Amino acid sequence: MALLKEKVTSIHHWTDKTFSFKTTRNMSFRFKNGEFAMIGLEIEGKPLLRAYSVVSPNHEDHLEFLSIKVPNGPLTSKLQNIKINDEVIVNSKPTGTLVCDYLLPGRNLFLFSTGTGLAPFMSIIRDPETYEKFEKIILTHTVRTSEELAYKELLSNLNKDEIYSEITKNNFTYFNTVTREKWRHEGRITDWIKKDKLWNEVGVEKFNANQDRVMICGSESMTFDLKKIFENLGSKEGSTKVQGGFVIEKAFAEK
Repeated sequence: MALLKEKVTSIHHWTDKTFSFKTTRNMSFRFKNGEFAMIGLEIEGKPLLRAYSVVSPNHEDHLEFLSIKVPNGPLTSKLQNIKINDEVIVNSKPTGTLVCDYLLPGRNLFLFSTGTGLAPFMSIIRDPETYEKFEKIILTHTVRTSEELAYKELLSNLNKDEIYSEITKNNFTYFNTVTREKWRHEGRITDWIKKDKLWNEVGVEKFNANQDRVMICGSESMTFDLKKIFENLGSKEGSTKVQGGFVIEKAFAEK
């Protein structure tokens, strides 16, 4: 295990609560799409690291991360002020459970996210292997206000993208919901599932635990609720050791 030093190459502030940034990538840093790395800054001569999923797919020559801003957070209070050419520390050994290999083969793959929990799915939906393993990929992103819908333009147009249209072949669906303002799709994603409205809305067959697979990343309450929902529907949790019907990421960047 080594601590790599990467330079910040671009920064994008989505809202006053979230931002993303890109860095250089040491080509010795290898990861599976969906994994996270411990990243951070050197504070008073010591590395301060937190778990961050890698947004950029592993075929890119840079790294990208999505972060919340916590005013008093030991790391994010400083990380949110980084500038171009600043140094970020990246632990060279990524890990995580949100990897397609940890799911049983299946028909549709559902990716459920809230807030910055979107991050790992950004790499998974741009991985050609994902589309070889599943017929359709459905990504849902739930936030409080519409301005928090990070990467909305990219996601809305992925099937038309010059590069990624070749990969998705129109088998990618992006569905967002907003909980605290008027929006085309309002409310928690759990309610969309409980009321049996989600499947029609995204144009797929009703969820079938024998055929469909799920990944979950986001707030603890959403994660807990979805885990119960899919267990009740007959799906079993997978891990890095045993393939399952659904997987959950339990490591969070600062709560």
